[in-house]
Amino acid sequence: MKKLSLFSFFLLALLVVNAQVKNPIDKYNVSWTDFSNDSQESLPIGNGDIGLNVCTEKNGDIIFYIGKSDSWVDANSTQLVKVGRVRVSLSPNPFVGATDFSQSLHLSDGEVLIKGGGATVRVWVDANAPVIRVESQSAQPTTMKVTLDPWRTTEANKMSADVVLPNEKNKITWYHRIEKATNPCKHITFGAIIQGKGFNRGEGNTLESSAKKNNTVAVYPLTAITETANDWINKVNDLATTQEKADIEKARLAHRQWWTSFWDRSHIYLKGDSTAEKIALGYNLQRYIDAASSRGAYPIKFNGTIFNMDNPNNIKREKGSKFDIPDPLNADIRAWGGQFWFQNTRPMYWPMLAAGDYDLMQPLFNMYKRMLPLNTANVKEYYGHDGAYFQETSPFWGGVPHLTKEEKGVYTKHYYEPILELSTMMIDYYYHTADNTFLKETLLPMVNAGLTFYDQHWGRDENGKLYLDSVNSIEMYWKVVNPTPDIAALHFIIPQLLALPKDLVGEKSYNLWTKIQNELPEIPVGDKNGKKVILPYGGPQTAPAHNTENPELYAIHPYRVYGLGKADYDIALNTYNERGIKRTKCWHQDALDEAYLGLTAEAKRDVTATLTNKEPRMKFPAFWEKGHDYAPDADNGGNGQHALQLMLLQSEGKKITLLPAWPKEWEADFKLHAAYNTTVEGHVKDGKITNLKVTPKSREADVVIAGDKK
Repeated sequence: MKKLSLFSFFLLALLVVNAQVKNPIDKYNVSWTDFSNDSQESLPIGNGDIGLNVCTEKNGDIIFYIGKSDSWVDANSTQLVKVGRVRVSLSPNPFVGATDFSQSLHLSDGEVLIKGGGATVRVWVDANAPVIRVESQSAQPTTMKVTLDPWRTTEANKMSADVVLPNEKNKITWYHRIEKATNPCKHITFGAIIQGKGFNRGEGNTLESSAKKNNTVAVYPLTAITETANDWINKVNDLATTQEKADIEKARLAHRQWWTSFWDRSHIYLKGDSTAEKIALGYNLQRYIDAASSRGAYPIKFNGTIFNMDNPNNIKREKGSKFDIPDPLNADIRAWGGQFWFQNTRPMYWPMLAAGDYDLMQPLFNMYKRMLPLNTANVKEYYGHDGAYFQETSPFWGGVPHLTKEEKGVYTKHYYEPILELSTMMIDYYYHTADNTFLKETLLPMVNAGLTFYDQHWGRDENGKLYLDSVNSIEMYWKVVNPTPDIAALHFIIPQLLALPKDLVGEKSYNLWTKIQNELPEIPVGDKNGKKVILPYGGPQTAPAHNTENPELYAIHPYRVYGLGKADYDIALNTYNERGIKRTKCWHQDALDEAYLGLTAEAKRDVTATLTNKEPRMKFPAFWEKGHDYAPDADNGGNGQHALQLMLLQSEGKKITLLPAWPKEWEADFKLHAAYNTTVEGHVKDGKITNLKVTPKSREADVVIAGDKK
């Protein structure tokens, strides 16, 4: 018998330990014992950039769509589409007729397993490399046939057809390319290679192995901007050649280590009443979806993520429509298009702070950072002054329109606030991580661009205060004066900036912040139904409403001027009670406001509604109902995740408040992150915390455990 190498011995020992010690996250694994009717009954698997919808059809074939964070096309409008669809067939097929069939998602290992009839197929997307691997093991020799199953075979709706390279002996290469475009989509090329040792090209777009007990095939997706198609082909061949040399067992070990480290960062394991387990399932599966879809070139798409899929044979009547409107039938199409809507993108990123998932936030920060030069140049050209802002709705490369005060109001025109909320999130990120490189290279350029725009774009009133005229109060009220979201943002941001070490930020920045602070108008406050409340904007309240939002409550979230334990709590509570729109799920933020106000019963009700809000047409528990958006709706999951965290822990400055809105009937083990590189973990039962551990220990004195709440 040959001696085991040191690495092989270590790997074997580790696998034995993993088999014996179950990761607590595996309690939330998803497993089905029946076949899937279509892709809406698929399991998601991904590495943050590449995402698969995997399902096993009734004939025993395994199919998966390949989504990618940067597979853009420029057809009728910029759209994020699928890279392709792959079908895997075993012969003889062990799954059909098997009494022990199952298809399951294993969270701790980051893989999908299909089992039955003495065979196992393992599908995983390498957490550390752009590789999809499909491995089969069977008691009897089987052949594996892998088929590229394209649907973009002809030009349609201004979208060109995919190209499949002919005459390849042992692989399949395909790509989609944009030859002509007037925007940065030009020359984007995406596609992949399928290949595996012992596989040969068969008829059509197929690869087939000989009959063996073990078969492995790999898919190597790539997106690149290249001058020619041949340049892309050379790049994808180089990628495949490099990755083919990798030791698959070392890659598997590193892949599992990544997922183990991810799950070790933070957790909320919840039990208690009848809803607790369902909420815990929703929370943990949403965090998995975040990890599987948010480490690519671009942020999570709120309207379907990279796990959108076909919607066959579903016709629904949209609210307000007199006619049945067919949902998109094709996995390339999603309602609300390919642009990024900031208010719909933010919900997925706020909870990443408490989860400690700082790496997952980088695609969001980097995309807007890349937009900044173009937006700054547009502002200079159109208005003759410095600074920048971001449109509420923007393609991935940015740009802003030339607006005049005379133009009529529209939902997303005269809407400048996103740069302030992004800056707020970046400030929180800095206070969590103390990353001075991020402060100097990302946060300061961003926040100063936004504050410079606000300083120079508008005039001052008779008291010398900043006067925002003809500005939307988000999408709800158009072209009003001193909208509360913007004013509250400035009140919240400036003190945090001024608290930064002056030697880190520089004199110029400090002077700008001081100037704006001295010129800030008060947040609009008035009376409603005999109660003192925050108003959505300044002046007479005569503007018509155009959406289902409460902009006045932005002074609670995301701009935490008001809240539990803060000044004028009664005004904030009155504002919540008198709000005009009372909604939860999707992008509505009632649950967040309730947590910040310490309203335990209300927060429990709305978090329950959100984190159990599965799309009824889809089988995976965290493919959320489309709401105002498109399924799976990432807004819904992000808001539910964030609200549950806030019910358990709120971090403000150096103060950490535990159980600010936590129901006594819920029991939980938790580990969450707070500012100043702090983690807090413990067990809560009957409203009491035990096994409290604060790291670093010096932060224990900053922890406050809240008492009974309203």
